[in-house]
Amino acid sequence: MTSHPDLARGDAPPAAWGAVLALSLGAFALVASEFMPVSLLTPIASDLAISEGQAGQALAVSGAFAVLSSLSLGAVTGGLDRRHVLLALIALMVGSGTAAALAPDFGVFLLGRALIGVAIGGFWSLSAAVAMRLVPASDVPRALAIFNGGNALATVIAAPLGSFLGGLFGWRAAFLCLVPVAALALAWLWASLPRMAPVPRPEGRNPFGLLRHPVVALGMAATALFFMGQFTLFTYLRPFLETVTGLDVSTLTAMLLMLGVAGFLGTALIGRPLARGLYRTLVLLPALLAAVGLGFLALGHDMAGTGALMACWGFIATSAPVGYWTWLAKTLPGDAEAGGGLMVAIIQLSITLGATLGGVLYDAGGPVPTFLASAAILLASAVAAALAGTRPATPG
Repeated sequence: MTSHPDLARGDAPPAAWGAVLALSLGAFALVASEFMPVSLLTPIASDLAISEGQAGQALAVSGAFAVLSSLSLGAVTGGLDRRHVLLALIALMVGSGTAAALAPDFGVFLLGRALIGVAIGGFWSLSAAVAMRLVPASDVPRALAIFNGGNALATVIAAPLGSFLGGLFGWRAAFLCLVPVAALALAWLWASLPRMAPVPRPEGRNPFGLLRHPVVALGMAATALFFMGQFTLFTYLRPFLETVTGLDVSTLTAMLLMLGVAGFLGTALIGRPLARGLYRTLVLLPALLAAVGLGFLALGHDMAGTGALMACWGFIATSAPVGYWTWLAKTLPGDAEAGGGLMVAIIQLSITLGATLGGVLYDAGGPVPTFLASAAILLASAVAAALAGTRPATPG
């Protein structure tokens, strides 16, 4: 095995670009694994003899375990080498994908989704800080851009790829296709990651203490409501497109690909609006997404109108997280690590709540109450962001 130098915080090691690229591949596999069920709800539900609402709970389960993992990983693995922790998390992703793909029943499928949740929460709570320790300070922006490229790429192709593969070979094959990708990331990280001693945490540091500041509480509320509103609708978009718009698998795949490409474009273009007016943008984004959700109800029977709305949804929903992370960096420059861990937990919990609420509403009344609830939650996010903008900034 290759000998890896021990990297402590503050060291100036040679740039480990191979490890950065391996982390980007791991991020791609994780994001694709997390959201693969969105494009495969209908066949999963049919094969496992459950409702589409129950199938959507797969997102809720993974989100719940991601919350627990992100909040507890530091305490559980406090004294462990971060290299070993990351390798264990990627190995867990390999196992979870295999379990979900080969699940004989809904219970085993949920177990696989729970394991991927643990991997997601742990990976995201560690990976950005790890990437920053792999290169000299002057190269950190480039390293983070490469790392986040895996996330962006998965956002673009995960849903349409899942729909395409599921249509050709079945949903189980679509899940299994991600297992070798995760295994490749594991092998690459094993070969390229140096040893990394854990960073000591100040005694008594509690991320929830940041919520004492009104601007932080309101900003986190805006973030939580955005993701909850988004996934109340987005988790159940495929059943809507199949039953209301009447799309076949090939057209659905094209629509999802268009959504992903629009999201990639939105992420590339969001920087200027954020620089010109951070809070104004954080108010506008959820309000626009709410309008798009209502537009689905009005134009859902029209394929051209629905296609335009899909592109708008992808553009807004994929670029918005950049705004919330920018808000975090500007609001908590001295507590970005603690605030980041708190935000990971809040986002995952919100995805869980949104998928759960959407499933209950969709099973009870179909798309109308589901999409109306999504719009209401998104508008509440806009209000919370507006209120946060009126509060004094928290000292960094």
